[in-house]
Amino acid sequence: MYNIQTLNKIAACGTDLFDKSKYTVSDNPANPDAIILRSASMHETEFNPELLAIGRAGAGTNNIPVDRCSEKGIVVFNTPGANANGVKELAICALLLASRKVTAAIDECKTLKGKGDEVPKLVEKIKGAYGGPEIKGKKLGIIGLGAIGALVANAATGLGMEVYGYDPFLSVSGALNLSRKFNYVKEVKEIYETCDYISLNAPSTPETKGMINSESIESMKKHVRIINFARSDLVVEQDIVNALKSGGMAAYVTDFPTDAVIGVDGVVAIPHLGASTPESEDNCAVMAVEQVIDYIENGNIINSVNLPNVSMGKSGDFRLCVIHRNVDGVLTQITNMGKNIENMESKSKKDYAYTVLDVKGNSDGIADKVKGIDGVISVRIIK
Repeated sequence: MYNIQTLNKIAACGTDLFDKSKYTVSDNPANPDAIILRSASMHETEFNPELLAIGRAGAGTNNIPVDRCSEKGIVVFNTPGANANGVKELAICALLLASRKVTAAIDECKTLKGKGDEVPKLVEKIKGAYGGPEIKGKKLGIIGLGAIGALVANAATGLGMEVYGYDPFLSVSGALNLSRKFNYVKEVKEIYETCDYISLNAPSTPETKGMINSESIESMKKHVRIINFARSDLVVEQDIVNALKSGGMAAYVTDFPTDAVIGVDGVVAIPHLGASTPESEDNCAVMAVEQVIDYIENGNIINSVNLPNVSMGKSGDFRLCVIHRNVDGVLTQITNMGKNIENMESKSKKDYAYTVLDVKGNSDGIADKVKGIDGVISVRIIK
């Protein structure tokens, strides 16, 4: 039996996929073989030796100590694209909120409670303070064209916006998902200089952190409106605040509010609701569980943030799964075990590699032999 630990409430449509004859699922098993979670922090977690995998029901993994997991041979999965539609829908809402000052107008309207028959007249009096432009015909720049960015691009095109996009890592399959009316740019400065609205949909990396700052804002159109549904650290928040106060920026809508921006005029702060839909939670749960099951039972890796994708059909008498460092000579030693290898696949991702071998014959002693190879982190045999 495999023990599965849940650190958050995971949708039953996901956890029900665990075969009860093979798995037990609870929030506090003694020695979990896998953990499924959403936003719970694991940075202080001590990992038991049996732990094989962590499945994050969502895209971001900043709540998981990924580097420490890699060192211990724990595969960390996420679910890219599973919540994309939910985030896309709220991002489109954010475009409208950035334009029409809807939230401020609603707050003002609440102050009219108790004014009786005067309310209609007062409504007409205050509405002029909350006008704003339509988005049709305006230029939207999207930075990051992954699952969410591509959906936002297509939806905004359908709403009549002129859409530009930048992503240095845009794949062929990703490009094929974009509308024919979409404009791809090779330099992010083209978006800064051209667009009325900018949507941030890029991951947080050393290259993207703080990309929206005083210098980049200076190159943007005056009264630009910025939508941040990616991560708070993509912007230098004080520079955002300064631009809003000086009039250089018209609005900032974020799904990642912090103390620095909450309550600032021109900021619409949403409490991380992008993926807070039952459909997104279901999709993420199912995807995370399916990936963990496939790894436990077949050794296949799909959508791991710390190890490469490796997936193949089974053959041979047993499957040998090896997580190892991406250094010269290790793979040669792994394959030199004195057994007939029917099929194999080996790929690397930065400092780590994963090798799967389907082998003929008896597996006795093989695991111990491979574990003794310098650079090997973990070894598992699946029959």
